[in-house]
Amino acid sequence: MGIPENIALIRERIEAACTRAGRKSAEVRLMGVSKFQSLAAVEAAWGAGIRLFGENRVQEAVEKFAGFSGRHPGTELHLIGALQRNKVKTACSLFDGIQSVDRDELIVELGKVAAIRGSRFPVLLELNAGEESKSGYRDLDTLLSGAERLLTQRALLPAGLMTIAPLAGGEGETRRAFRSLKAAQRQLEARFPGNDWSCLSMGMSGDFEIAIEEGSSLVRIGTALFGARNP
Repeated sequence: MGIPENIALIRERIEAACTRAGRKSAEVRLMGVSKFQSLAAVEAAWGAGIRLFGENRVQEAVEKFAGFSGRHPGTELHLIGALQRNKVKTACSLFDGIQSVDRDELIVELGKVAAIRGSRFPVLLELNAGEESKSGYRDLDTLLSGAERLLTQRALLPAGLMTIAPLAGGEGETRRAFRSLKAAQRQLEARFPGNDWSCLSMGMSGDFEIAIEEGSSLVRIGTALFGARNP
């Protein structure tokens, strides 16, 4: 199948997962994860209705998306991979939001750059699901500390949370990871009311239906949408 057919099938699966969970499909945004995909593939996805894209690497995104939004009105691009401090300025000039904010030092650097931009920059805090090789705040306490630091940076706009489920462990571990993010969201809403923590970015090609059942509001789909990557 081609990209348009893949997207149609994914939307059907989102609809079915929402029905099982008693939710409306309009509550779940679909992101096309375009890491290692060609510009032609991104164009095809845009033509089939995808407006939100996610990239893992700043330099690859620069090469692929520079000028893209001008040619394709309504495009939204997020960084979903690790961000080094020396690439913050470039990231803030290209992306519409950063989902992978994983440490206090990065929050401070983003705040400095965003203040120069003159407009509030949306960010999500990333919670690590227990894998040492992955980035993200390691537990609820450090996540809450990060949220406190985030709220001191007036040029940054809190938008929610992100996580990646463990690659191994089965459905039980996957649900545990997603439920932990949902629980963290509740903690943030209780401790820091008046801020927007509504986005739960969780769920990828292999587990997005489980994520929707557990409360995801944004699923990040790469392989199931574009096909196999071409590194």
